[in-house]
Amino acid sequence: MEIGSRKRFMELGSILDPGKTSKMDKAVILGDAVRMLTQLRDEAQKLKESKKIMQEKINELKAEKNELRDEKQRLKEEKENLEQHVKALNTQPGFLPHPPTIPAPFSASGQVLGSKLVPFMGYPGVSMWQFMPPASVDTSHDHVLHPPVA
Repeated sequence: MEIGSRKRFMELGSILDPGKTSKMDKAVILGDAVRMLTQLRDEAQKLKESKKIMQEKINELKAEKNELRDEKQRLKEEKENLEQHVKALNTQPGFLPHPPTIPAPFSASGQVLGSKLVPFMGYPGVSMWQFMPPASVDTSHDHVLHPPVA
């Protein structure tokens, strides 16, 4: 009986510290075994906690994935609705009628005196500079003709 237990202690010692010699005290072998089991238990607990954290993260990512899938579907439907709306607007005639013609007093840009066109000054919204001679509109020599007042 003593030989069987001694052989088992030697096997346990060689498993715990494969590089050490097989001549070890039983108390040392048991101490090493307890230390190794405690270390393995702590490592197993850390792995369980890590697994739990990872599982929570996986569940959060799955929920986010489902939310994004739903949002994508909603945006796709909204896009299709907008495309149909734009297509419907393009096929209908314009909502605004053509602009009305300008009343008679404003339709003439100037009066004809002889063979010259004289612009009306003072009609709001009608630019008159286009009817002036180019020499009057040229501003390239203004700084020489009209120097700034100090």
